[in-house]
Amino acid sequence: MELSEEIDPARAWLAALAAGVVLTAAAALAFPRRVADGVLWRYFWGPVDADAHAATCAVRSGGTTERLYTAAACRAADGVVAQPGYTTVSTVSYALILVFMLVGVLLLLRELGVEMSPHFFYALFPFMLLGGALRVVEDLIISPFIYFVMFAFTLSALVASVALERRGAIEHFEPALAVAGTAGLLVALGALAYASIAFDPVAFNPLFFALVVGGASLVGALFWLGSERYAPVVNEGTGWMGILVVWGHTVDGLANVLSLDWGPELVGQSYGSKHVVNRATVRVTESVQPAWLSEAVGTAWPFVLIKVAAAVLVVWVFDDRIFEESPRYAYLLLIAILAVGLGPGTRDTLRATLGI
Repeated sequence: MELSEEIDPARAWLAALAAGVVLTAAAALAFPRRVADGVLWRYFWGPVDADAHAATCAVRSGGTTERLYTAAACRAADGVVAQPGYTTVSTVSYALILVFMLVGVLLLLRELGVEMSPHFFYALFPFMLLGGALRVVEDLIISPFIYFVMFAFTLSALVASVALERRGAIEHFEPALAVAGTAGLLVALGALAYASIAFDPVAFNPLFFALVVGGASLVGALFWLGSERYAPVVNEGTGWMGILVVWGHTVDGLANVLSLDWGPELVGQSYGSKHVVNRATVRVTESVQPAWLSEAVGTAWPFVLIKVAAAVLVVWVFDDRIFEESPRYAYLLLIAILAVGLGPGTRDTLRATLGI
């Protein structure tokens, strides 16, 4: 018997998860200044803390956290300084964690005997919107536990829906899963609507919302028409799922560009870039684009082109052969690709729409 046959993949994944948590906690306790503050706080918790309090930076020194609100104060700060937004370290780390968690979800789906199909993909679409909406709720109540709530809710809804199907209460689990996600989304949107009415700092900017959703829908429609007429091979493997992928990443791109370049005009306030790729795009554009043109059209606009091009390329890669050879992996990866675009895009859209 081979070693691979003796090891249960699910138990191996759980063991790896437990080992990672234990080792990280042990390192943080053993080296509080170097690991807990210098790595975990600096690259992960500190940026969230600064962002949640609308601070220019957060400083960790002597076991206490101080928020500063000017660039000069941040430069002069004595301690570990964290600024809002993602860093290269956090971006790479989150990507690795995402891959690891995708493996865990894949193993869970295998244990549950879930058959992957476009219906499963569409059933999870409301959860992606819900994730973005809950991140806006997080901005209001300053609670990082929103992420754990989202994961627990999605997992519970999936397990409950599959259980209902197995007991014969429902014919297929996907509609029940979609209903659970839609119900959660409506609750989150209701809470945000109430906040826009009840709290003075929260406003309502429908033009921003219309520009993002309308623009993304236009790009999605053009992609569909163009691929159907001139290059059917690009979208023959994904169909309507491919349209959603392009639409979701266009939402992310447009929300970023409109908030960065046109925030004061559209919503009455300025926003800063939090994504590594976005910040790099702005820097490159500023260095090669004439100043008069930057003043007229802004410097973040190439980010939309990058997002759309990347989404189209991904859709092109997902041909029929991938879905036939490894359907669970293919569908799960496509879901993750849409989620990493639509989740942040929904958050940025709703955040600017409400002026948060």
